[in-house]
Amino acid sequence: MSSSLMKDFLRTTGGTAVIDGGLATELERKGADLNDPLWSAKCLLSSPHLIREVHLDYLENGADIIITASYQATIQGFNAKGLSDKESEDLIRKSVEIAREARDVYYERCAACSSGIDADGRIFKKRPILVAGSVGSYGAYLADGSEYSGDYGDAITLKCLKDFHRRRVQILADSGADLLAFETVPNKIEAKAYSELLKEEDISIPAWFCFNSKDGINVVSGDSLEECISIAESCSKVVAVGINCTPPRFIHDLIVSVKQVTTKPIIIYPNSGETYDGIQKQWVKNTGVTDEDFVSYVNNWIESGASLVGGCCRTTPATIKGIYTTLSVSRSVNLAEDSEASDQKILQENVR
Repeated sequence: MSSSLMKDFLRTTGGTAVIDGGLATELERKGADLNDPLWSAKCLLSSPHLIREVHLDYLENGADIIITASYQATIQGFNAKGLSDKESEDLIRKSVEIAREARDVYYERCAACSSGIDADGRIFKKRPILVAGSVGSYGAYLADGSEYSGDYGDAITLKCLKDFHRRRVQILADSGADLLAFETVPNKIEAKAYSELLKEEDISIPAWFCFNSKDGINVVSGDSLEECISIAESCSKVVAVGINCTPPRFIHDLIVSVKQVTTKPIIIYPNSGETYDGIQKQWVKNTGVTDEDFVSYVNNWIESGASLVGGCCRTTPATIKGIYTTLSVSRSVNLAEDSEASDQKILQENVR
C-alpha cells in the first residue's frame, strides 16, 4: 500500500467514504460486559464472535472502512491481566484477523444477494473495504479517562510513548490491516511519538491521525490543533488527518482549522455528543444528539472539506446507515462524472 492509498480509495468511492461507528456501544448491546480496564479489547479474549458481528453490522449498513478492536489492546494491558507477551501479541493480531474475516463473510453475502439490498434494508454492495488497525492513545491504556484530557504528567516523555507503542504498531502493521488508525490523539507529544515511530520502524502501511477536542478550537490537552495537524502533515506515511470522539457541534469549525494546515484527505468521526465521566467510567445519558440530528450535520461537514465520515463512541449502525444514505446521492453523481470524464478522455485519445 503506497502513500496514495487514501486518494486512490476515495476515487473508487465517488470522493467520500463511510467509516464505521461505535464498537463498545454495540458490544454491550449484544450482551458483553465491558466494565474492565481492557474495555472493548476484553472481547478479544472472551467473545471474539461478538466483535465479528459488530463489524458485519456496520458493513451491512454501508461502512467502507471498519476499525479493529485494538484501541485498548496493548501488550502492557494484557500483561496486567496475567497474559504472556506472546499471548498479548497474538490477541492484537487477532483483532485484525476478525475484521478481515468479517470483510470476507460480507463479500460472500454480497455475492448471494443479487439486488444489493435485502428485505430488511441491509446493504450488500460489493465495494472496496479497508480494515484500519486501531491504535489507542497511552491514556486509553491507563483507562482513567486521560485520553480526554491529554494530561500524562511530566514523567511521560517522547521516548516513553514511543517505547510504549512500538511493538503494538509493528504487530498491527504486519497483521494484514490496510492502514493504521491512530485515534483520539489528545496532545502534541503523542502525535510526535507516532510520527517518529512510523519513520523509525519504516512501517509498511499508511496511517491516519485523528485528534479529539472539547472546545472546538484546540485538542483536549490544550495544545494547538494546527500544530498537531502539522505534525501529521509533515509525515509522508500519514495519508489522512482529522477529528474523532468529539461532539458534533464542534466539527465544522475544526474542519475549517484542519484545512488551513493540511493537503491530505480529512476524516471526521465524532461521538454522539455525550459526556464521558472518567470517575464513573460511563457516558452521561441524555447529553448527546439523536441519530437524526447527528446525520443532519453530514452534508455540512462534506461541504466544509471532510472526505471520510463515520461515528465514534455511542454511535450505532443506524447512525452509519444514515450517513451512507446521505452521501449516496453525491457519491453516485461523482462516480458518474468520473465515468463521463474517463469516456471523454478515451474519445479524445482515439480522435488523436
